Amino acid sequence: MKTLTGRVSGFPGSEPMDPAALLALKCEILVPAALENAITGENAGAVGATMVAEAANGPLTPAADRILEKKGAFIIPDILCNAGGVTVSYFEWVQDEQHLFWEAKDVYDRLEKVMKTAFRDVLKIHLDRNVSMRIAANMLGIGRVAEAIHIRGIYP
Repeated sequence: MKTLTGRVSGFPGSEPMDPAALLALKCEILVPAALENAITGENAGAVGATMVAEAANGPLTPAADRILEKKGAFIIPDILCNAGGVTVSYFEWVQDEQHLFWEAKDVYDRLEKVMKTAFRDVLKIHLDRNVSMRIAANMLGIGRVAEAIHIRGIYP
């Protein structure tokens, strides 16, 4: 259908659904993947998922974040969940610098390793420090930047 019309609406056998109803469906994982601020303080209470994997940039407002956290939803923040594209861009840069061409399988294998390690590192901070996954991801990122600055001797 999308190839013919440019849209997925009207797919044979499908029924239209209001976006608010879609967010409220009882499910394990909700993946907001398109719009910033899609889930706000106004609609977060209706979210039916037990896990939210932020594939878009900033799909939850801070108010939504607080509401979902109080509801016990596990949130994988955007800076962790959708970091794959930036990671693969880095891989492309590395290949260009070294005049290399990796096979697609090598890229996928490296990406999987990086993403799993990042998730484990963030989860560990989340559990050890009793902070949200978003704060844990920020702590990890800021810590890595501070370490790089120190190692490079930019600020003693």
